[in-house]
Amino acid sequence: MTQNQLITEIQKKKSFLCIGLDVDLNKIPQHLLKEEDPIFAFNKAIIDATHHLCVSYKPNTAFYEAYGLKGWKALEKTIKYLNENHPDIFTIADAKRGDIGNTSTMYAKAFFEDLAFDSVTVAPYMGKDSVEPFLAFENKHTILLALTSNQGAFDFQTKTVEGKELYKQVLETSKTWKNSQNLMYVVGATKAEYLADIRNIIPDSFLLVPGVGAQGGNLQDVCKYGMTNNVGLLINSSRGIIYASNKEDFAQVAAEKAKELQQEMQLILSK
Repeated sequence: MTQNQLITEIQKKKSFLCIGLDVDLNKIPQHLLKEEDPIFAFNKAIIDATHHLCVSYKPNTAFYEAYGLKGWKALEKTIKYLNENHPDIFTIADAKRGDIGNTSTMYAKAFFEDLAFDSVTVAPYMGKDSVEPFLAFENKHTILLALTSNQGAFDFQTKTVEGKELYKQVLETSKTWKNSQNLMYVVGATKAEYLADIRNIIPDSFLLVPGVGAQGGNLQDVCKYGMTNNVGLLINSSRGIIYASNKEDFAQVAAEKAKELQQEMQLILSK
């Protein structure tokens, strides 16, 4: 998917919502455990109920890898279902990969070619030769961890190194990498006050923003400081939507929660 196609989808749906598909078998409705593939059954129900309200889905691969082969199979079935039934939706493999060149190439092939995701999250701290293999894929996007929403982000990311915060150096350096036009960035919603400085460095890039909802991030603040003329934001909500109910009405309640965010986004876009 190209960035222009993503922008068109945002305009059509009046939404820039990304729903995180982080499936924990201890949290999904108990009746689904009787299914042959409860992980996929859960995802399919969530997708069927919410696809008209969001522009992106983001499975966190750890929640699939934790269940071994059956988890990976469920991830394969989920992305295949999305690509076949909702090809206009932007898919994100939240894998946070980051390794030396040859390994990165194989990671990129796994997510872009085998699983056919539109994008993958990548850690930047091994430098350009760990990221450029992902950037080489046409019409695929590499979402670089820039400033994350967790408390530990202050351990390294905001430390001043040679007179400048480390995350700013990452942003500036990443712009010099080959095919950097294929970069997007992760910026946590709990760091909304940093967005003005971030936009000074990457004024037009799309930002994937986790942390709205369960982690306490504020949508209005994120949009105030981070929105561009083409929106430039994908706001992720995971637990606040998919686990809003653990009863048989879980998909309906998830849709209601997604609708609340979508309507808030529609109001922001109309201003």
